Amino acid sequence: MKVIVSESYEELSQKAADLFISILQEKPQSKLGLATGSSPIGLYKNLIKAQKEGEISFHWAKTINLDEYVGISPQNEQSYQYFMNENLFNHVNIKKENTHLPKADTNDEKYAEEYNKLLDDFGTRDLQVLGLGPNGHLAFNEPGEFLNKRTSIVKLADATIEANSRFFESKDDVPKYAISMGMADAFNAKTLIVVASGKNKKDVVKKLIEGKEISPSFPASFLSLHPNCYLFVDKEAMGE
Repeated sequence: MKVIVSESYEELSQKAADLFISILQEKPQSKLGLATGSSPIGLYKNLIKAQKEGEISFHWAKTINLDEYVGISPQNEQSYQYFMNENLFNHVNIKKENTHLPKADTNDEKYAEEYNKLLDDFGTRDLQVLGLGPNGHLAFNEPGEFLNKRTSIVKLADATIEANSRFFESKDDVPKYAISMGMADAFNAKTLIVVASGKNKKDVVKKLIEGKEISPSFPASFLSLHPNCYLFVDKEAMGE
């Protein structure tokens, strides 16, 4: 795992974007795995800027996302479909039919099976963007006795619900379940870009970098197994 430390979130976002841009420039028809949350917003802003300046084009690219809340409408402002539209898709020249997000109306594993079929057809990604949860979760693969290999319906940990409550009117409004790629799905990419910023990520970054064990109780520890993983952090997340 290669660790790139930046002075600020803005610098972190630009460095992560530079790697993303280089991959898309080398292969315009790239298959791209995308993430939601506050961490990659700066990265996406830089990608929009790069396309406007003619550095890249999303015209031939295809994307697939990690996860989505269960039982939430794509038109809901807190859905990940809405997030991707607002923060990237509506501002670049990607074909909407080439963008893919999971969707589950209920806690029925049939939706996971459908997404696994889509993932199999999509194939290995050239790049996967990942955020780093405060408790070490990746996508919605929460700490536990075991980790899912493939896409599944998962119950969100209290820590994750608490962290995501800032996007909702109250904690009670946060969905309690999500559909999420499993670890094998999330890691099925030639390159991983992991972004973590802010003081609230300091403990998890420290544990990830200094940890000596790989355990399902800390899903982020599995990042060390990927042969081409880049961790972009700012000074606040890096701590001392």
